[in-house]
Amino acid sequence: MKYAHVYVLFWMLVFHTSCGQNQTNVPQDNFSKEHNGYSESQLKELATSKVPKSQVRHVKQARNGDILIAASWSGAFRYDGKSFTNLTSNKIGSHRFWDVLEDRHGNLWFASTDSGVYNDNGKTFQHFTTREGLANNMVMSIYEDKGGNIWFGGNGLSRYDGKSFQNFTTKDGLPNNGIKAIMEDKTGKLWIATWDGPCFYDGKTFTVLKDKDGKAFKNVWSIIEDKKGSIWFGDAGGLWRYDGRTFTKVSQRGAYAIIEDEKGNIWTTGSINPPGGSVWALSRYDAKSLYNKKPAVTEILSGPPAFLGLSEANDGSIWFGSGGGVHRYDGKTFTDFKK
Repeated sequence: MKYAHVYVLFWMLVFHTSCGQNQTNVPQDNFSKEHNGYSESQLKELATSKVPKSQVRHVKQARNGDILIAASWSGAFRYDGKSFTNLTSNKIGSHRFWDVLEDRHGNLWFASTDSGVYNDNGKTFQHFTTREGLANNMVMSIYEDKGGNIWFGGNGLSRYDGKSFQNFTTKDGLPNNGIKAIMEDKTGKLWIATWDGPCFYDGKTFTVLKDKDGKAFKNVWSIIEDKKGSIWFGDAGGLWRYDGRTFTKVSQRGAYAIIEDEKGNIWTTGSINPPGGSVWALSRYDAKSLYNKKPAVTEILSGPPAFLGLSEANDGSIWFGSGGGVHRYDGKTFTDFKK
């Protein structure tokens, strides 16, 4: 891997996205034709690749345990344990895919930052944009709540009930329209990670979380709930835990993505010296010491940016995205599927 190229490309993509997130009046239906420096021949090569070769922001599981991957200009992929299948290239074409989800009915959803959302029900594709009611055509996260509603976050927040959209922005109480992650906790609160900190929605109002000094957290990329009910989130300055009353800064390491594995360990990807650090890592926080003053952390892998999306497979292996594909760690060895 040419690390210098990956580093420059990653920060170019982040900057491009950040600028868009702060524009609340982005032209709704003027789809971007910018390809972030890729030539037409490079885009064609990425879109026809048999494995994910471009930036992977999200890795998730399908209902049957298959791995689902959103690989930017390469497309959305499914890995069945033996081989990859590109789910989008022949049906949708080349777009900047950011997230992927299989809902409870087996429908596949693909979020893009340049052309809204696509839905594959196994027979036909549906395309949802602002014309159909989506808040914005830049979508960076997809989440299905316990009621079966599908939520989309990007430049605004949208809820789809299967028939119509309901949209939320700063006018409704969001701290910022730039949304990176969505998560429903055990009590039914919907948590949203935004540029200006985490907030939760109780079905009526948005409550914004601030630190003990009344300051909002900045540039929040990820948010989860652990087995004890604490909320974890990562921002530009580190990894945080919220127990419902107080905030604890668990680590100075940044946390682009966070997951809790079956054993209760917390895994993160992110810069080890944020903000803007040039060294990123896949890190594991030991379950037995998570609530200690200084939890034990193991740096599994480090290198130039970027380590991104995270997921645990049914066999316990950890899958993570990078600036140039998807990788698997089985506890002993790493597999770089691009190679």
